[in-house]
Order: sequence, then C-alpha cells, then structure tokens
Amino acid sequence: MILEARDVSAGYGGAPVLDGASLSLPSGTLTALIGPNGAGKTTLLRVLLGLLPVRAGAVLLEGRPLAAASRLEVARRVALVAQEGPDAFAHTALEVVLMGRYPHRSSGWFDAPADIAAAGEALGALGVAELAERPLATLSGGQRQRVFLAAALAQEPAVMLLDEPTANLDLAAQVGVYEVVRGLVRRRGLAALAVTHDVTLAAMYADRVALLSGGRIAHAGTPAEVLRPEILTAAYGTPVAVTPHPVTGTPVVLPVPGSGR
Repeated sequence: MILEARDVSAGYGGAPVLDGASLSLPSGTLTALIGPNGAGKTTLLRVLLGLLPVRAGAVLLEGRPLAAASRLEVARRVALVAQEGPDAFAHTALEVVLMGRYPHRSSGWFDAPADIAAAGEALGALGVAELAERPLATLSGGQRQRVFLAAALAQEPAVMLLDEPTANLDLAAQVGVYEVVRGLVRRRGLAALAVTHDVTLAAMYADRVALLSGGRIAHAGTPAEVLRPEILTAAYGTPVAVTPHPVTGTPVVLPVPGSGR
C-alpha cells in the first residue's frame, strides 16, 4: 500500500470532522472519493497530504508514518491537483509545469536541463506539448486542467490526489481528464484518489469507490458494490435510482424528482 489512513480522527476545533476514517490507496488503482457536502472529503485530502495533523490514528506513506516525513519527502511522493490550480495565469504552461519540479531541484530556483526535460515529457504525456509557450490565461478550462496534471506528473509522485478534477469542465473535457488519469495510473503504476461529486462519471473510470459519511469511510469497493440505491440514499439523505450505463454497464446514479432537500 502506497498511502494509507488508519482509523484517523481529525478536525479544526471541537468535534472532529473525521472520526475513525480508514482508506488505502494501492498502486495502479484509481479510487473515487464521494460523499455529501460537509462529509470531510477535503479534510481527508489535507490529512493525506500531511497538512492537517491527526488527533488519533495514523497516516502511512509507503509503510512509514507520514508525520515523520519532511515536507520535501512528502512532496517527492505525493502530488495534489487542486480544484482551481495555482494562481499562475501570467505564466506559460511550461512555467507552470516546472513548478512541479521544485521538490527535485538541486540548483535552487533555477531550472536545470533535467527539470526542463521532465516538464516537457509531462506536457507530452498529457497531450499538450504544443501549449508549452502559451500563457495559462489563454487556455481553455480543459487545457488548463491538463497542464495542472502535467505539473503533478513532473513532480514524479507515487500518489496523485485530485480535488474535483472535472469541476466546471464541459463533457468532452471531463471525459478527457479521466481518460488521462486512468491511463497514467495504468502505465505508471500510480495510486490516484479523485474527490468528486459526479458519481456516474467516477463509476466509469474508477477501480474503487470510497463513500465518506458520518466521519468515516462507510463503504468501499467496486463501483457496483458501493453505488447502490440503498447505500446512496442513506448517505445523501435523498432517494436515488441506479441503472446500468447502456454502453459500459457501469452504474448511472440519478436523483429521484421531487425528493430534494
């Protein structure tokens, strides 16, 4: 197991947001993290990054306590693709990707030839090499998200954490992002965790789904095992219908009209 949370409790003040949450991220696997608003999905990401200390339990990175690792050690193994990406609209795509090389730089703030080569390789792997000299501000949402993914890939991580990677993207860009992430997981043996509210899209691409509810992972398994009407209705507090996708056979989750909160 590359990254693992064991019976983790964590929060920001009084009552913990997470209360006994356990999650394992094996290599070569894409896991979708779902759950209602306020369930603690972002809190769990912060815990897995070592940005929020745990009150109980432990987080293990390649079998070692994450709390014992330096920030540089964590950055060399775990990459985050944030929902909005860095505030770098004045920079070119290549400059943004080079930001991901910081944990590996041996020459301070200067870009070594190896860094530039790694950034170029990452842009190529994401299919956006031709955008290298384009300012980020001139790119579409889907193109920017691929650049942010390239920056994470240039970090040479073993684990990639993605916070709602398809938010505000059109259908083609959403599918494109998940196709790329799943391809990276398969080819490079990465462990990937994607926080998402689009459970249907996640079901098409994720190997596993983890449902966070009540401060812990209430259910974890294949999309078919977790995305069941009785499980989702209890977690989200509203009735849902689940039907097979007409092409892939994966679960399609639909709200029941007239039952919203």
